[in-house]
Amino acid sequence: MALRCLHALHSLHALAPASRAALLPEPQPFLRHAFLSALEDSASLGGNSGWQPAHQVLLDARGQPLAAMPAYVKNHSYGEYVFDMGWADACHRAGIAYYPKLLCASPFTPVPGS
Repeated sequence: MALRCLHALHSLHALAPASRAALLPEPQPFLRHAFLSALEDSASLGGNSGWQPAHQVLLDARGQPLAAMPAYVKNHSYGEYVFDMGWADACHRAGIAYYPKLLCASPFTPVPGS
């Protein structure tokens, strides 16, 4: 069995657009390299936005991508279409750290997709 390794990328630019496109099972505009990298390039993500890129990429033994998923380290729940602020409040009252959390999603979009 070939060795596989999961990596976190702090910018989508670390993955070639053609490599990313080859991993998409169907045309999904909100998972495309152009959309996600435009969010990074425009500073809609990163910096003080509360959305720190931590894209998950599975590489084979030769370093070729087998799978990729947009992921972000979040310090708040704003800009998501998952309403978990009740959970965050309950954790805070119980003394449990809720943030930072890893969110696997396409930012700012309520669009479902595979």
